[in-house]
Amino acid sequence: MTHSHGQHHHHDHSHDHHHSSNPLAKVAQALHLPGFTHDHSHADLAGDAAFLDNQLAIRTVWIALIALGLTTALQVVIYAASGSVALLADTVHNLGDALNSAPLLFAFYIARRAANKRYTYGYGRLEDIAGVFIVISIGFSAAYILYESIQRLFNPRELENLEWIALASLAGFAGNELVALMQIRVGRRIGSDAMVADGQHARIDGLTSLAVLIAVFGTLIGLPILDPIVGIVIAFAIVGITWNAIKAIWYRMMDAVDPHIVEHVEAHVLDLEGVVAIETLRLRWVGHRMYGVMKVAVPADTTLEASAEIVRAVQHEARRVIPQLEELTVQVNAARE
Repeated sequence: MTHSHGQHHHHDHSHDHHHSSNPLAKVAQALHLPGFTHDHSHADLAGDAAFLDNQLAIRTVWIALIALGLTTALQVVIYAASGSVALLADTVHNLGDALNSAPLLFAFYIARRAANKRYTYGYGRLEDIAGVFIVISIGFSAAYILYESIQRLFNPRELENLEWIALASLAGFAGNELVALMQIRVGRRIGSDAMVADGQHARIDGLTSLAVLIAVFGTLIGLPILDPIVGIVIAFAIVGITWNAIKAIWYRMMDAVDPHIVEHVEAHVLDLEGVVAIETLRLRWVGHRMYGVMKVAVPADTTLEASAEIVRAVQHEARRVIPQLEELTVQVNAARE
């Protein structure tokens, strides 16, 4: 007895309405940034969760691009007046982050296209390909910052306009933290690990912006060499980010998933009535959506109607475990005696 069932599912996404005491979070709420609004009308207007998530992702990336662009422009002006290599390091990295939004934005736009006979899974994979360009740009910024910092290490220079440098440092932190709060919330809401990771990246960038204050402090106490030292520390921090990004992109391009997700799904499905064993479970990411194929064994005397009910129960349970699950095909086989 073999019954194969494929079904496309749409489901609601949880909404985070936590009112954070973080001052920047309150600013984001006041500005009605994505992830901080309480508008549920989109759930009532259409049933295509993937399309709605994509629209939200595009709006989020655009806002992040604008925010990082303005932050970078301000820092460029202040760097020109101060000559701080630590500020240059932070500015170049922020510029790279802003440029990183371009391939991600392109991927989200193209992903709106419907699947066809050639691209049967649609165009969601472009989100992963965009990650390759992001990794390259992050690596380039780390190399450039390290080079400039080493040069300044042998030729230390006292900073000028310390008040402006401190202002640029705080502005870099505020801009990046706002982007981080927004992207992490939206990423979790739509199930995009890539966007969550990008938000966490922005948060790290915000902290490196604060590190520029150390360079200002060094000049005040007569140790200008702290400026290039901070630049080198930032460069190595970015190298660490680059390595983690490379691993994440490698996993996605190789259709790898977290083994704990597989084990979690199997454990929940095995608890369902009528499921004797799980013969096969294959999961893969396509962008920020997951597709899967599962073969389950049921008692040999299971009727067609009962098999169909088991399939629905398995799909429902899998969607509870994996909110990002777009489609799960379940095949029911008779258990061997």
